[in-house]
Amino acid sequence: MKKLLCFVFVMLAVHISPAVQAAAQAAERATRILALGDSLTAGYGLTDLKQSFPAQLEAALKAKGHDVVIIQGGVSGDTSTGGRSRIEWALGEKPDAVIVALGGNDALRAVDPAVTLEAMDAIVKRIKKDNLPVLVAGMFAPPNLGKEYGTRFAASFSKAAKDNDALFYPFFLEGVAGVPTLNQPDRIHPNPEGVKVMVKGILPMVEKLVAQAQGAK
Repeated sequence: MKKLLCFVFVMLAVHISPAVQAAAQAAERATRILALGDSLTAGYGLTDLKQSFPAQLEAALKAKGHDVVIIQGGVSGDTSTGGRSRIEWALGEKPDAVIVALGGNDALRAVDPAVTLEAMDAIVKRIKKDNLPVLVAGMFAPPNLGKEYGTRFAASFSKAAKDNDALFYPFFLEGVAGVPTLNQPDRIHPNPEGVKVMVKGILPMVEKLVAQAQGAK
């Protein structure tokens, strides 16, 4: 009886192994993109994480034929300085490319744009050290902080991208900020439809990021 069971297990292993191996190879082929961000990335306030930015972005990319995995790297409340402090840990996920979507909390706290620029520059430089493509998603400051602050703040992201030869998307919340029907009651965090608009806007640039990552493999 024991010999029979051993024979059965061996035969099952022979038949299962190719399937397991194929799945492992498929996972290895998939382009892994880390979405390093704050609550906008983490899916704050959403009832289902399938509605979050990383999940919707992955689905949108797959719908267009891209073999990708979007790694959730959002921490609610994080600033650009916070992102800088955890970038080493985040890169432990072994991504093929990184989307950096930080800065919203910097603006809400009126952080000096020079501090934001220093942190963003350090983050992108660290990622580039591993020869990984980077997409910087910019952020705008609330109008009540004044025109001068707003101009300097927005430039923090474009400069960090330009100086480090990274891709750049000017405003992560493009088409969503200030639109009540696309935001949760707090008027800060997008609802599922708002996330959908964010994904649609940034998708062409993410496809460029995917192309760069695949070219580097």
